[in-house]
Amino acid sequence: MASGVKVTDDVIAVFNDMKVRKAQANEEEKRKRKKAILFCLSKDLKSIVIDDEQEILQGDVGTKIQDPYSHFVNMLPTNDCRYALYDASFETKETKKEDLVFIFWAPDSAPLKSKMIYASSKDAIKRKFEGIKHEWQVNGLEDLKDRRTLAERLGGSSVVSLEGLPM
Repeated sequence: MASGVKVTDDVIAVFNDMKVRKAQANEEEKRKRKKAILFCLSKDLKSIVIDDEQEILQGDVGTKIQDPYSHFVNMLPTNDCRYALYDASFETKETKKEDLVFIFWAPDSAPLKSKMIYASSKDAIKRKFEGIKHEWQVNGLEDLKDRRTLAERLGGSSVVSLEGLPM
């Protein structure tokens, strides 16, 4: 059942920026690209908005942040739901790839009301995120902590490294 929640233009703009990799981007533009970002419901529960300050920039990877995946996992609230986009860099036996992953974070410890409204609003945000190949619903940190779980979603046993770290 749809909740009637709207997706803000800012959320759509962030998705479009993450989806389109500009071949001619200069170093500064590359540094400002988002590696990961969280989205939440507005206080009035009527809109999906960007979760303030909950992002990882490409330029922070390797300088401020050594392992972007672990940092991303630590950004997720332990007692509430979120939507997230994660720009996964991985290597298969044949090639290097980058794919966006849409994650619906609904931990078991979140209040039932929050889980219900996030679940019923998920289609609204998914419809705006055209072209997403990977979707993942996660209900606990144990599902996220092991990076092999994400690697399986991205390409199964053919993934040999994720974020530069071997599987």
